[in-house]
Amino acid sequence: MMKVYGACPHDCPDTCGIVTVVDTEVENGRCLDFYADPDHPVTQGWLCAKVRPYLERVYHPERLEYPLRRVGAKGSGQWQRISWDDALAEIGRNWREIIAEHGPAAILPYSYSGTLGLVQMEVVNGRFWNRLGASQLERSICGAAAEFAVNTTLGVRRSPRYEDVTHSQLVIVWGHNPVSTAPHFMPHLKKAQRNGAQLVVIDPRRTRTAKGADWHLAPKPATDGALALGIAHIIVNDGLHDEAWLTENTVGWPELAARLADYPPARVAQITGLSAGDIVKLARLYATVRPSLIKIADGLQRHRNGGQTIRAILTLPAITGQYGTLGAGLFYSASGIVSWDDEAVGKQAQSPPPARMVNMNRLGAALLGEVDDPPIQSLFVYGSNPAAVAPNAGQVVAGMKRDDLFTVVHELFMTDTADLADIVLPATSQLEQVDLHKPYGHTNLIYNAQAIPPLAECKSNWDVMRLLAKEMGFAEPWLHQEADEVIAEVLAATAVTHPALQAITLERLKTEHSIALQAESTVPFADGVFPTPSGKVELFSQTMADMGLEPLPRFVAAVDEQPPVAQFPPVLALNLISSAAHHFVTSTFANQPSLLKREGEPFVEIHPEDAALRGIGDGERVIVENGRGWCELKAVVTDAVRPGVAASSKGRWRKLNGGRNINWTTSAALGDMAGQSTFHTNNVWIRKKKG
Repeated sequence: MMKVYGACPHDCPDTCGIVTVVDTEVENGRCLDFYADPDHPVTQGWLCAKVRPYLERVYHPERLEYPLRRVGAKGSGQWQRISWDDALAEIGRNWREIIAEHGPAAILPYSYSGTLGLVQMEVVNGRFWNRLGASQLERSICGAAAEFAVNTTLGVRRSPRYEDVTHSQLVIVWGHNPVSTAPHFMPHLKKAQRNGAQLVVIDPRRTRTAKGADWHLAPKPATDGALALGIAHIIVNDGLHDEAWLTENTVGWPELAARLADYPPARVAQITGLSAGDIVKLARLYATVRPSLIKIADGLQRHRNGGQTIRAILTLPAITGQYGTLGAGLFYSASGIVSWDDEAVGKQAQSPPPARMVNMNRLGAALLGEVDDPPIQSLFVYGSNPAAVAPNAGQVVAGMKRDDLFTVVHELFMTDTADLADIVLPATSQLEQVDLHKPYGHTNLIYNAQAIPPLAECKSNWDVMRLLAKEMGFAEPWLHQEADEVIAEVLAATAVTHPALQAITLERLKTEHSIALQAESTVPFADGVFPTPSGKVELFSQTMADMGLEPLPRFVAAVDEQPPVAQFPPVLALNLISSAAHHFVTSTFANQPSLLKREGEPFVEIHPEDAALRGIGDGERVIVENGRGWCELKAVVTDAVRPGVAASSKGRWRKLNGGRNINWTTSAALGDMAGQSTFHTNNVWIRKKKG
């Protein structure tokens, strides 16, 4: 028996340390056990419900094992097994023809965070595609607006340690459900509550986290920016703000103070659907109970006004002078503690000039002609399942069915996206590959050692890129390195500008498994230095002004602009929010029988008042529809959602849900900043299924 240490690769801020027990007497090894690393400072010996049965995924009977070529119509499910040599030759032949006629920008890689990691995601996203000259993908489906807003306001994404919440006296979890999406934060939050901290959850839906709160407020979706500015208005009006801190540490305070006059409680109550009394109560609670921590995540800003929403929330710790205080400030992302050296990761300087940028949220429109100079002629998908998870998925499927589009999908399973490919390549699981993980919820680097050889003929993302480089005749050494060589190179290059990495070597990582990147006592911004152009919190952002964006936080209503359809009267529209499932990571794990059973059949939550108006009973089959598309779900009639709001979890495979999922209704419109997705700005109409 051998213990192999690694990291959970899935899109979660916890990035858990894991241990795999391998029977080395079996040919090629056999994983016998998989559990949490008891010595990892964040994981502390337990895993979430999603990842605990990981060996079911590794040894799933439907794992892809060999390359496949489509032999029937797209989506017909007719495949022929081929060799890797034949698959690579066919890909190379098609790409050379496309490049000769249209140029390399006609090839589009599409990927996201199905597998995180320095090698298997970040380097894979850069080196080969940069050398090829393929179109660049604007990967803005998740947190782009929030990341941009935090970086322009505070200068960097920094967060306290999970355990620092135990010093908080008030915690506001805003548009975030850490019970499902950051579970290792929860023991520390519960400890804070036992120590007397109050927990307030702000969410249109009563989530698992909200059920454990002292107070749950349910504003209308996409009105959080108005609520934040209304809270700021009351704090200033009551003289509870920290004028000295604002004068010393911010830029634009006088301008913001003038703007706050536009957000009195009565107006904010009308916008948000909350009572003016509750808004005043929340503002005074936040201003008088210290230290107070605001914890947000990415779902909050998947609206048309998401960037300005985050900007408005960021003003609150500044107005009360709570940045840089233990147990206070903002908890969003720790990913800014170290940024990998761009050139070491992507080798752009040694590649052709960057090609055009294609926004991943516009994939369907791009495939159907929005991008036409040159048109996209080939799509290569890995680490994502856009036919299920991209907005306006019906349009994505229509685009992928183009007869003249050559599509390659590298996957572990025959996903909704793989169904529409011309060539399917089998991928490895985390236990079959090497990687280095830099979390975004904490600051402990984790080395993932390979526990077993790749099953059957599966290959990792990086190994596929190396094979493609060879097929295309690219001889640059940095396209052919082993994963460990890549890790060592990027660590060394990044250490030049990040002293915290100078003592962290590949050898240490292999021996110690996990290494902290910062001192335990570090509190973000405790030194009063914000790495913005001014060195201060930029309430007024000249950077944004120079980009033509509104430089002060403001509220603009999020409007779902969709073609009017006669049978969809605006008065009966419901705002659908598609939150994270408890047992899936978007569409990852959404084909695993044990987790499907725990999650239950696909459903939509609807308030009793809205259900009665439509004659819908609990458990009945309903059609959720709008001008973009429709899907069929089970109605769950519950007061867990506020009137006017419907909720359905994301990530369902369409092939397991009658051919459609909730993303047949979501919009591919872009948000106010950074090309952000707008999944939650989504008006739908719900009716009982006939018959």
